[in-house]
This record gives sequence, C-alpha cells and structure tokens, in this order.
Amino acid sequence: MEHISIKDLAVPISEYAAVRIGTTLLDAIWELEKAQEAFTSSKYQHRAILVLDQEDTVVGKIGQLRILKAVETGYEINEELERLKSYNFSETYIAGIQEKRRLDAPILTRESLCAAAEMKVEEFMQQPTPDECVSEDSSIDIAIHRLVAGTHLSLLVTRDTKIVGVLRIADVFAAVFHEMQFSGVGK
Repeated sequence: MEHISIKDLAVPISEYAAVRIGTTLLDAIWELEKAQEAFTSSKYQHRAILVLDQEDTVVGKIGQLRILKAVETGYEINEELERLKSYNFSETYIAGIQEKRRLDAPILTRESLCAAAEMKVEEFMQQPTPDECVSEDSSIDIAIHRLVAGTHLSLLVTRDTKIVGVLRIADVFAAVFHEMQFSGVGK
C-alpha cells in the first residue's frame, strides 16, 4: 500500500464544488448539484462544498449533514447544543434536549426553508481542524487512520500550509479494495 499516493487519490480544489464567503446556502447547493451532474461511472459524487475566501484559500467545508442542520428549524438551538458539547455535557443529555425541541416544532416549514436558503455559508460552515487535514506527502496509512479515528468522510489535503485538494473516503476505500483484489487476498 506504500505506493498509493495521497496526491494521486485527492480531488484537486479546482475540480471540487466550491463557493466564496458571502454565498447563500441555496447558491451553494446549486454548486453542489452542478458538481454532482459531472458524476461519471469513474468518479464518485461530491458530498461537500468548500468555502473559499477572496484569495481562494479554503476557510471551511459544508457537508450534506451541515446543510440539513442549517435547514432545520431552530438552527440557533443547534449552536447552543454545540456549546453544550464543548462544556462536556453527555451526548445522551444533549440528545434528550434535541428530541424535546423536535417534538415542539416541525423541522421543515416554508419559513425555515426560506430562512435557510438566504443564510450565508460562513454562518454554518465547518472550519477545518488539524485532524481533518493530511499532507499530500503523507502515507496512505496516516490518511486511513485520520479518516477512521475522526470518523471523517473526507480529509483536506495540504501542501505546506495551503489546502490543495480533498481526499474522500470513497476514493481511499476503492484504492484499498483494489489493493486487496490485485494482491491475491482471499485466493
């Protein structure tokens, strides 16, 4: 597996769905939709949108789960719950609060959809953390460990300190599967 290159597996930023700070959620979703239309049988669909600043530096990422959180009624409540997590309240306690609030109000309303559509991406994007990044020169073993340990669906690939691509779990999985297949495992 040492010959599998992160650089070769990563999707370059130029080929990834990306929007600038200040873009609305609706416009960001359209960008993701366009990227998914470019899907072919040899590529996996994008499941996230990168957020760029004015210098084309990646400053955030918006996955499908993050989009659903933005659409959900009471997004501000989710920010409150995120703060509770930072104070180390248990997941069970936080889940109980979430469930109670879900029962009090419907999730999808016309108002919540309209409000979410106009939100700016920087309001709900996820900022990259060190455990979500991997150097393009790192071994595939390090990338696999970071994907598994952090339960990430993708990693941001760096060259020096600049983010230059996205390493998706689907591409890593395919590479590992092909390695197994061609190494004669199970024969």
